[in-house]
Amino acid sequence: MSAKCPFMSRSARRHFYMATAVLSLALWLLLVAAEASPSLHAWLHGGAIPDDDDCAVIALVHGKVESADCVVIVPIPAASVEVALSFEISNFSPSIVSLPKGRAPPLAS
Repeated sequence: MSAKCPFMSRSARRHFYMATAVLSLALWLLLVAAEASPSLHAWLHGGAIPDDDDCAVIALVHGKVESADCVVIVPIPAASVEVALSFEISNFSPSIVSLPKGRAPPLAS
C-alpha cells in the first residue's frame, strides 16, 4: 500500500520516481568516472585538484561512502481470533392426537 499524495496523480508520481532514480544513477556514474579519470576530476574542480581535497570523488576513492541501514518494524496484530464451538441438539416429538392408540409414535419425555 502506498501513501496517497493529494497533489500528485499516480502516473506523475511514477514519472517523478523514475526521474529521481535516473538522476541518482547518473550522479553515481559521474562520480565513478571522475574516480577513474584524474583529468575529469580536475575539470570538476575547475582545473586543478586542491591538496586538501575532501570532495565526494575522494570519499568514493577511499571507501568512505556509507549507506544507512533500513530497519523495518513488522506490526503484529493485537486482536486475536477466538473460536467457540457450540452444539445444538433438537428433539422433534409431535403429539399426534388424530391417530388411534397404538398407532402413534411413542412420546418422548
